[in-house]
Amino acid sequence: MRKRLARTGCLLGLVFALTSGVVAWKTIRDIRPFPDSLKAETLESVHPRVLDRQGIPLSITYRNRWNVHEQVPLHRIPPLLQQAFVLSEDRRFPIHHGVDGRARFHALLQNIAAGRVVRGASTISEQVTRMLHPRPRTIWSRWIEGFEACSLEARFSKAEILEFYLNQVPYARQRRGIAQAARLYFDRDLDLLNQREVLALVVLVRSPGRMDLLGNPTALNQSLERMSHRLAREGLIADRELELARTAPMALKQGQLTADAGHFVRHVLAGPWPNDSEDATLTTSLDSVLQERLQRMLESTLRDLAGMDTADGAILVADHRTNEILAWVNGGGMGESKPGSWIDAVTLPRQPGSTLKPFLYSLALEKGWTAATLLDDSPLSEPLRSGLHMYRNYSRMHYGPLRLREALGNSLNIPAVRTIQFTGTRPFLVRLRELGFESLDQSPDFYGHGLALGDGEVCLLELVQAYACLARGGRFLPLGWSVSADTGGERVRQVIPEAVASLLAHILSDPQARRLEFGEGNLLSLPVQTAVKTGTSSDHRDTWAIGFSQSHVAGVWMGNLDRTPTRGLTGTTGPGLVLRAVFSELNSNAEPKGIPISSHLARMEICQTSGRRPGHRCPVTNELFVPGSEPAERCELRHDLDSENTAWGSDRASAIQSVELIQPPAGLELAMDPRVPDSLEAFSLMLPRGLPSTRVEWIVDGVVAGTTGPGSCRFPWIVQRGSHTALARVWLNESSEALETPPVTFSVR
Repeated sequence: MRKRLARTGCLLGLVFALTSGVVAWKTIRDIRPFPDSLKAETLESVHPRVLDRQGIPLSITYRNRWNVHEQVPLHRIPPLLQQAFVLSEDRRFPIHHGVDGRARFHALLQNIAAGRVVRGASTISEQVTRMLHPRPRTIWSRWIEGFEACSLEARFSKAEILEFYLNQVPYARQRRGIAQAARLYFDRDLDLLNQREVLALVVLVRSPGRMDLLGNPTALNQSLERMSHRLAREGLIADRELELARTAPMALKQGQLTADAGHFVRHVLAGPWPNDSEDATLTTSLDSVLQERLQRMLESTLRDLAGMDTADGAILVADHRTNEILAWVNGGGMGESKPGSWIDAVTLPRQPGSTLKPFLYSLALEKGWTAATLLDDSPLSEPLRSGLHMYRNYSRMHYGPLRLREALGNSLNIPAVRTIQFTGTRPFLVRLRELGFESLDQSPDFYGHGLALGDGEVCLLELVQAYACLARGGRFLPLGWSVSADTGGERVRQVIPEAVASLLAHILSDPQARRLEFGEGNLLSLPVQTAVKTGTSSDHRDTWAIGFSQSHVAGVWMGNLDRTPTRGLTGTTGPGLVLRAVFSELNSNAEPKGIPISSHLARMEICQTSGRRPGHRCPVTNELFVPGSEPAERCELRHDLDSENTAWGSDRASAIQSVELIQPPAGLELAMDPRVPDSLEAFSLMLPRGLPSTRVEWIVDGVVAGTTGPGSCRFPWIVQRGSHTALARVWLNESSEALETPPVTFSVR
């Protein structure tokens, strides 16, 4: 019997030893090491926080494992909050070494008596261990957490552990830490909370998902009553504070960001990020105060324009000296219940209207034109497949010969088409791509001459970026969003010669240059010298206003994100009004300065009509020229005598040798309108405007269809079905021989 008992004892001892060994081995294996520090900067961050240039949050993310953005050092946490947390969660925290054996024993008795788990008895150190080393909630996990809690307290001080706990304790809606909870429920800092609000943060930790303070503020009343009396019994609050803790109102207010910059934040997070940026925080160049003001301004204007079927808009502002984006505003479609709320109008390609014209003229100026070069603003058509496309100015008026300065200043379409005919579509497209217009990714044939008038689509970011290039003297650099945005270095490219860029800036800021179409004292004449360009696409779907001053560049787009047309909105009546207000805001706290003129430009007097050196009684004006491009010829127009004189000058006769019909183009197919009587249907045969002719015979199918007098360039021919050949016989004076244009074949069906 004794031997049997001895063998059993040995066997049990062996089992116990083996079990103890296995438990010890598994315990040692499962215990994990702690990080070297509990500071926020050492914790892993996946989703960074985006700040404005003053450190004001533009975004708050709650998808990180840790709260790395809203840390509060222990010395700034209200003492009442610290004391209440310790009393509620771990009253012997200051004296134990990680595990509170007495609390565990009492919790075990309560759980046995209740027949279920009603108390956990985890210390603050064990809760921190659980945060750092998450495991399934099992008995074995509790065993390991006890050892790790002791190790944690041996490695870090009580103050470090408590600070980490208060900054990482989980709340509802993915918030972590008392600072995030205070923002969630009260939109205030911790030191601005009253006693009752402080205790609410303590009580909510027990069951943050079940106790919805925003949905049911009275759900915490009983718990708050018990907590306040416990604090009073422990002598942690006086009678006056006890009364406040019981009766003080809780001013619930859900936190909001200072400025609505969601689209900008998404642009930033799309990268790339600066090499020296911290993963947890990205400080940007955005000015949230300016952003919020421009947001209100845009929303107010859109409400005023509701009667013009204009629902959406965008504003982009940058400092072209530092290359920093200051405001990135979307309006109208930003509401969560509105269509298009996730569409960023700053980066959405739309038809640019006339806003590309300055870059077309920059190419022409490089190829030998000057601001005094005369352009013919007369009716213009081009063959389109087997038909005819008629170009027209916005006002449907024609001004005849105009200097380039006036053609650009008044944003006339026909001179722009004649300019792209001079430069070529392919070189212009290359120039636009050099200026960052990546949205224009089709071939030159796809766009054709219509590229001069805004065919194709570009985005507001690309436009403002390109105008910043003009403002910087032709030096191109992509706009940046960080405070340390590039202002030089290898990324800068001289795309437009400095003198040409300066000349274009001078034209775009000249109120007199735009008076034909926009009138005197128009909306685009800003108090501080500002270069401005507007644009309106076909059917008024997209309207634009872009401008730059000595320091800033800004762009405004208005239209509808669903691409429906507005009711007659133009770049001047909509975006132009907002752009004026934007620059008023930008100039409000700055010394007014004009746009500097390049020292590489020369100033000289010219004839206002012909663009040449002034002659006898010429109306005189000043013009800027790239040195070497100044006009050499003197004006020979008789301004006081000959009302039929044109700005082409007396030597135009020598150019008539190559004259040809501009309408109809070869191969044109016309279709008669059945709604119009045949005897009233006419088609205009046309010669170039301004020819110094005394008589013109218009010949169709070998028969003189009609004769026109001096200076004539158009003849209405009564349309007849069939194939036809047309030409014109032109006399420069009565004694000269007639010149014949090359015959042109066309058809009518």
